[in-house]
Amino acid sequence: MHKNINQLKMGTLLSYVTIAIQNISAIIYTPLMLHFLGQNEYGLYQLGSSTVSYLGLLSLGFGSSYVKFYYEYKVKNQEEEIRKLNGIFLLVFCGLAVLSCIVGGGMIISADALFQNSLTAADVQQVRILMVILIFSMAVTFPNIIFDCYITAHERYIFQRIMLITVTILIPVISLPLLYMGYRSTALVLVNLALSVFRFCMNIYYCIVKLWMKFQFRGMELNVLKKVGTFSMFIFLNEIASQINLNVDKIILGAVQGATVVAIYSVGSQFNQYFMNMSTAVSNVFIPRVNRLVAENKDNTVLDQLFIRIGRIQYMILSAVLVGYLLYGKFFISKWAGEGYESAYYVGALIMIPYIIPLIQNIGIEIQRAKNMHKFRSTIYFIIALANLGISVPLGKYFGATGAAFGTTLSTVIGNIIMMNWYYHKKVGLNIPLFFRNLVQPSIILAVAGVEGMVVKYFFAVDSWLDFLIQVVVFVSCYFVMLYFWGMNEKEKQDVQHMLKRGKK
Repeated sequence: MHKNINQLKMGTLLSYVTIAIQNISAIIYTPLMLHFLGQNEYGLYQLGSSTVSYLGLLSLGFGSSYVKFYYEYKVKNQEEEIRKLNGIFLLVFCGLAVLSCIVGGGMIISADALFQNSLTAADVQQVRILMVILIFSMAVTFPNIIFDCYITAHERYIFQRIMLITVTILIPVISLPLLYMGYRSTALVLVNLALSVFRFCMNIYYCIVKLWMKFQFRGMELNVLKKVGTFSMFIFLNEIASQINLNVDKIILGAVQGATVVAIYSVGSQFNQYFMNMSTAVSNVFIPRVNRLVAENKDNTVLDQLFIRIGRIQYMILSAVLVGYLLYGKFFISKWAGEGYESAYYVGALIMIPYIIPLIQNIGIEIQRAKNMHKFRSTIYFIIALANLGISVPLGKYFGATGAAFGTTLSTVIGNIIMMNWYYHKKVGLNIPLFFRNLVQPSIILAVAGVEGMVVKYFFAVDSWLDFLIQVVVFVSCYFVMLYFWGMNEKEKQDVQHMLKRGKK
């Protein structure tokens, strides 16, 4: 147990190290990539990536279901059933890898029909080349899912995070010299393919050699696959909705506006991706714990405590990031991305503002999945995503990147905030009023820090990188000092003190 606790703490810490490295890497890497590629080719790269990302839907939600069924067998010490589960999942994902190549071939053939009105013939051909490589990279990720899930189920977060950090560092280290030599966007996707293969091989080695992962193909029962499939069906529906909400805007803009507008939207939405990563850095390490608590039939009081505790931590961090972006994001994007990306600031703001609520509640997603109560969420998300699709087409056509972003904002408010909080409270049994009451005090502190930032910015304009850094440091320092003394509870203060002591050591 002590070992698992250490894994949990170190995994969370390494998650934030990963995010820090990802953000620093992006700050350095993205403007250089924009410089070497240009706005048009960067848009083509994003367009190809967004289109192929839909192949991830072929996972059918199976990956998200593995941990649940693993713990159902684990608490009963049914090791043979775990081996059969591993065998079923491996066969399924290998089959899906083959299927992704077949479906991907159809997508490549359809590229001309989809983008011919907005892209030149040369641009369409470049998108096709990118898609071919990206499809092979996607195919590799499918069989890797079972090994990644097995590592998660064993709560071996240190290995997972070190692998992620390694890949994060290697991407710009390998890609930038290739871009400098003139290999352009094709080099980027080849690097992604190579690193996908590398991560796959390392996961196999760790699972087989270190965790003694075993597979049993004899005696596999189809009813197990049926159970997994029934459970996963609505996760699959949810993933369709997520893909629509996160990636369809780029495809729509590529079809009605062209690669340049896709590039602008991608820069703005990139900040939301970092925003999401900061949230999942905390919640992902608690997925096994949630499934274990539900498998052990713990009551909702324990789940409420976990839901509120993680939500508060996420809120304290994400709210500061959001307000910081609203205060200083416009200057940062203008200097970082360069001319022609000014509207990317509004894209980022439109997506990030409503997203903060579902992001601080993403433990709730795992609770309802563990309870097999995710049908409602998946159905609502799918309906809202289709509505988003219908709204974003005309908005993207007439208002460009900000119009498409507004469609996503509207769907987030209706589906992720209003409908889901009703469901969490009324059906899942989580104490939502108590959850939001626990956010009042940190919100007051945030408001005070935000006003401080606005006042300083009013009297001292942000005209240089030095001005930017000084004001960001002042804002963050004021916020977290006030938060520590007046916004945190005693348990949170003790955790901070413990971290500081360990940091000194």
